Amino acid sequence: MAVRPGLWPALLGIVLAAWFRGSGAQQSATVANPVPGANPELLPHFLVEPEDVYIVKNKPVLLVCKAMPATQIFFKCNGEWVRQVDHVIERSTDGSSGLPAMEVRINVSRQQVEKVFGLEEYWCQCVAWSSSGTTKSQKAYIRIAYLRKNFEQEPLAKEVSLEQGIVLHCRPPEGIPPAEVEWLRNEDLVDPSLDPNVYITREHSLVVRQARLADTANYTCVAKNIVARRRSASAAVIVYVNGGWSTWTEWSVCSTSCGRGWQKRSRSCTNPAPLNGGAFCEGQNVQKTACATLCPVDGSWSPWSKWSACGLDCTHWRSRECSDPAPRNGGEECRGADLDTRNCTSDLCVHTASGPEDVALYVGLIAVAVCLVLLLLVLILVYCRKKEGLDSDVADSSILTSGFQPVSIKPSKADNPHLLTIQPDLSTTTTTYQGSLCPRQDGPSPKFQLTNGHLLSPLGGGRHTLHHSSPTSEAEDFVSRLSTQNYFRSLPRGTSNMAYGTFNFLGGRLMIPNTGISLLIPPDAIPRGKIYEIYLTLHKPEDVRLPLAGCQTLLSPIVSCGPPGVLLTRPVILSMDHCGEPSPDSWSLRLKKQSCEGSWEDVLHLGEEAPSHLYYCQLEASACYVFTEQLGRFALVGEALSVAAAKRLKLLLFAPVACTSLEYNIRVYCLHDTHDALKEVVQLEKQLGGQLIQEPRILHFKDSYHNLRLSIHDVPSSLWKSKLLVSYQEIPFYHIWNGTQQHLHCTFTLERVSPSTSDLACKVWVWQVEGDGQSFNINFNITKDTRFAELLALESEGGVPALVGPSAFKIPFLIRQKIITSLDPPCSRGADWRTLAQKLHLDSHLSFFASKPSPTAMILNLWEARHFPNGNLSQLAAAVAGLGQPDAGLFAVSEAEC
Repeated sequence: MAVRPGLWPALLGIVLAAWFRGSGAQQSATVANPVPGANPELLPHFLVEPEDVYIVKNKPVLLVCKAMPATQIFFKCNGEWVRQVDHVIERSTDGSSGLPAMEVRINVSRQQVEKVFGLEEYWCQCVAWSSSGTTKSQKAYIRIAYLRKNFEQEPLAKEVSLEQGIVLHCRPPEGIPPAEVEWLRNEDLVDPSLDPNVYITREHSLVVRQARLADTANYTCVAKNIVARRRSASAAVIVYVNGGWSTWTEWSVCSTSCGRGWQKRSRSCTNPAPLNGGAFCEGQNVQKTACATLCPVDGSWSPWSKWSACGLDCTHWRSRECSDPAPRNGGEECRGADLDTRNCTSDLCVHTASGPEDVALYVGLIAVAVCLVLLLLVLILVYCRKKEGLDSDVADSSILTSGFQPVSIKPSKADNPHLLTIQPDLSTTTTTYQGSLCPRQDGPSPKFQLTNGHLLSPLGGGRHTLHHSSPTSEAEDFVSRLSTQNYFRSLPRGTSNMAYGTFNFLGGRLMIPNTGISLLIPPDAIPRGKIYEIYLTLHKPEDVRLPLAGCQTLLSPIVSCGPPGVLLTRPVILSMDHCGEPSPDSWSLRLKKQSCEGSWEDVLHLGEEAPSHLYYCQLEASACYVFTEQLGRFALVGEALSVAAAKRLKLLLFAPVACTSLEYNIRVYCLHDTHDALKEVVQLEKQLGGQLIQEPRILHFKDSYHNLRLSIHDVPSSLWKSKLLVSYQEIPFYHIWNGTQQHLHCTFTLERVSPSTSDLACKVWVWQVEGDGQSFNINFNITKDTRFAELLALESEGGVPALVGPSAFKIPFLIRQKIITSLDPPCSRGADWRTLAQKLHLDSHLSFFASKPSPTAMILNLWEARHFPNGNLSQLAAAVAGLGQPDAGLFAVSEAEC
């Protein structure tokens, strides 16, 4: 049946629409739909099908279809037919078969795709038609390509030791198509195929199996796709090498060839040498010791002995020995003969034949010799038998005693005083808490590496009820539970530098005695209904690697309070000493905090604090008070801005309490002017049996790169002799300035001329080259003078290390609440918290106080931290009373209320 040409497009559209309705559930692969009774070989088949493409920026994409035999081809996108005018059609005839072929192209713009963006993916497919039926092509998906600018995770700078593993994480920006990731080392491409020590994980992290010095570089993560190429911020990786001592050289020859002298040996910090900020070798590079070379003594003869009786040969003799004195230490032997023989009958000696009496004499002598030999054999036999018996007895005894040793088990004392006391909270009489403890995976090594891990839950594992026990058992249990958590593997394993306690909303205080370190937990800092077990720890600098750059130096102890991650509703106050001379023109002071991954971050730049910041610091002449709502590990670091920047050093002179030899040592310590450093030295000297022999002095050590020198002078030569072989001793500038080396000291060794010498008078000078100095005049009796011993007596700071509830505060709780209620609201006459801050010389922190819900509470908390336990409540009361509040009895409570 013939069809009019004008009806052909309409008829074709009806046929295609019906066909699509019947095959709408087909997949994107090519599908044929023949007409019944038609030749299937004449169905259209596609020579070119549309493929998935990406739209880059605003450039349209071209889709192409080509089929044979085909009389018509149309595109359909997202279920809608593309207009015929948008098709570019080319018709041709296949030369070999004579069948008609058709090629159709369309352009898809970004606007077309964005119309359906977010609803479904944009797709197109083409349908070819012939007299035998229709065939539809595979679906081609059109997507808008993009690559966002910001990386989801950028690599972080690291400092690692030699042969330690390095992992740099990188998560590329979101993009379509997904971005490919490559790494650059100092702008050179990192190719794992060329370096077996490096590989890239599926998550795009760069892993260095063992760090080498050549791995010190800037690493950049690069993400790219067809749209753009993005670079992360560069991460500086420093591979450092800690210095190691070479072996000692042989001792040198004694300095004197005869008598008392000295000899030395040396070593160098070259095995390996420190590199890239690695720690310098600890200890001395030169050792000296006294030596005594014995002087040679020539031998001399003793007097001659008396002449012997005249012998049968008509001679007699006399002898002498080379023993007056005997030659020793390489001295010469005596010259001459040791035996003198002479004739005793004036050469008239007559020899007679041997008679019977001579034969009897010889026989007697032989008989005596045989008896002696037999007796010797008997004695040897008896000795051997006794030795065998003795050996068997010893063996039997050891067998009986080796496996069974007495065991003495002493019961623990149950009457130890409780370490913590807490007022009962009637609203939470059975409060318990739960948490999890992870089993320990590390060995017994005293040092641990911080590993990636979750923040600890506020409390330890298992289910616990608030209770009290003896301090020793409680401390060991608390430290053992902390040590099982990843983050706390670097905590000290003793309790002398650690305080802990269990606290609720009433607050409290933790103190490490004699260190100046405390943690004030104000009331309501812990949410009501919560009970936290909180600790406070002082770290030794050598146990915690604190990276310092440029002119930075450690000014305070490294202190941890935790556990991290606990919820606090008010800032707590961490108090600690520092040894810097505060000056805004000389110092740039920063508070550093260590993250759970182990890296140190600057969380506060003093002088540039924002009122809403999580951290704030009140810096005083010798102490700092840190407000923080997040517990963790902190340290105060200073960067010198000029050579005028100075640290306070405390100089201490120690000597033995008892001197039992001729040598007498004076030890001069140069340490940070902080309580914790003083405590360490005092405890060390107690173990060494030392005593303080002069009042401590303060020396201002400047950032001038000049060393510290020490010398001793005016030693009375008639009573003492100095064994110092040079005019002065020296401590390198870097050892003092970096602040991480403890117990820096020099020793002056003096020798008494006589054991009866007991009075010592001399001078010790300590000075920085071209800088400050101090002089000590020593004049005391080394056997009985103890006048300075009490200057460093360690006193307990406020009693027990942990105080819970109202007993931890100087201001009674009810008075505190009345002051807060009265002064928090603004007053037009100025009688509010602002005036109180001015009276207490805290007006430089008004913006910080104003950012808190209760400014008055912040002021009182800071007063508590600064003045406990010796604060004067009368001065505070006078400051409050001077505000001119109309109600004079506002701050008075009865004894019953307290």
